[in-house]
Amino acid sequence: MRPPADWQNLPFFEHDLPRIEGTLVDEANILPPADQRFAALDACPPEQTRVVILGQDPYPTPGHAHGFAFSVEPEVPLPRSLSNIFKEMDADIGAHPATGDLRHWAAQGVLLLNTSLTVPAGQAGAHAKLGWSALTAQVLASLSDRPRAFLLWGKHAQSFAHHIEGDNHLILATAHPSPLSARRGFFGSRPFSRINDWLMTQGQPQIDWTGEVP
Repeated sequence: MRPPADWQNLPFFEHDLPRIEGTLVDEANILPPADQRFAALDACPPEQTRVVILGQDPYPTPGHAHGFAFSVEPEVPLPRSLSNIFKEMDADIGAHPATGDLRHWAAQGVLLLNTSLTVPAGQAGAHAKLGWSALTAQVLASLSDRPRAFLLWGKHAQSFAHHIEGDNHLILATAHPSPLSARRGFFGSRPFSRINDWLMTQGQPQIDWTGEVP
């Protein structure tokens, strides 16, 4: 796996990645493909990252995961969590994207980062303790250098909040959009308008949440 050029200074790539790669060599059917595992970081260099949405691990269904948290390829039917995200977006800002491909968010500085970048096909959460969490911690710490918006859906994402340093960020912590928890505080949380309102106070352009991949 090739480290993303703009993030390769993080200690993870020297100290942790070689061990993870050695472990993955002995496993079959790992998702997403190796050339997509750092896609979210490749798409969002630190200086361009304005918003962080933290996911858990890639979709375990072959053909779904492509390196961006919550996102799927355009032709893939919406996973249930993403369907709920779009329902909340409809309620919040009145529209949602035409497909589940969220790469147009990344093009605007939204880092769609999973806390685990790999998963064996059909085994959700199986790589949660593989060591990817060290990368998440270092990314969050490095992005604490100036005000940014962080969207932490669910207790797993919120467990990384202590790596975000400083007091000037927007941190939105709510229930996860999964069918098991969306009605416990995700629905009605209005994250998309709240982030855009905050970006305006920072003198930054709003995110076009409903557009298409450029």
